[in-house]
Amino acid sequence: MTTRRSFSKGLLVAGLTSALPVRAWAGDWPTRPVKLIVPFAAGGNTDGIARLVGQYLGDQLGATFVIENKVGAGGAIAADLVARAAPDGYTLLMVTVSQIGILPVLQPTKFDPAKDFAPISNIASNPFCLVANPQFEPKTIQDFVAYVKARPGQLSYASGGSGSLSHLTMVLFLKRAGLDMVHVPYKGGGPAITDVIGNQLPVYFGNLSEALPHAGDALRPLAVSGTKRVMQLPDVPTIAESGYAGFRSETWNGLVAPARTPQSILDVLAAGARDAVKNPMILQRLNGYGVEPIGSSPKEFSDTIAADIALWGDAIKAAGVTQQ
Repeated sequence: MTTRRSFSKGLLVAGLTSALPVRAWAGDWPTRPVKLIVPFAAGGNTDGIARLVGQYLGDQLGATFVIENKVGAGGAIAADLVARAAPDGYTLLMVTVSQIGILPVLQPTKFDPAKDFAPISNIASNPFCLVANPQFEPKTIQDFVAYVKARPGQLSYASGGSGSLSHLTMVLFLKRAGLDMVHVPYKGGGPAITDVIGNQLPVYFGNLSEALPHAGDALRPLAVSGTKRVMQLPDVPTIAESGYAGFRSETWNGLVAPARTPQSILDVLAAGARDAVKNPMILQRLNGYGVEPIGSSPKEFSDTIAADIALWGDAIKAAGVTQQ
């Protein structure tokens, strides 16, 4: 399934235009519309971030950025399309950690995540949040560890599905803390979090954007999985600061191009992405998505990709999830 929407200079919503001059670009690029492929349907975080960045880049480069939602196979269809595209700067992918670090381990893919893409910029990251039903006895992450450790194999946790990021994040934490819980997979994060709110299951390690609307009366946040606390829940500690130094589990949305795209084009796009996440209107929208703006360099994003390919490969092995 493919849906399209174009963004170009002069068509931006109020607040996204920049006082910066239009950038000098690499050679005569771009001279025609740039396709920004999104591996998920319109309306989600990844789609929203792609549209914000596409609007901004279109304005800065005086070009048209066409958003195309290529849905299917968990994002593999979109990733394969971009991997096989000409490396000329006219086909880009708003990629997530799922297509880079998880799909190639769980199922055969036509693309190599480490070789077939040229990283541009990690736009924003999104940690996970361990939430509990308010009736669940533990009030802190330390209480949780002690409570579960005293009841090995007796307690269950929800996930958005076997091999999902919510499942694998919980597996990483349970392994690190030496805990034994029963996995109950759901068909998506929505049903999982609904049953935790309804006290069918005590805990869920879900995407921060899923947890935020319910944090408080409906769900008790115990910890977040990023490298630092999040501004939306400043009193909720990280796993790392709670006795598990170095623990990190985050998803992200970043721009990549086909491998062998000229470095000059990658650098122009990375500079535009870096400026985009500093724009007040974009920052406000990103905060609403529950994500942390980054705007990294190509080298920094390349390092993140390499680290996460290793991280999620290990998590999948620890979870015992087999190739589909």
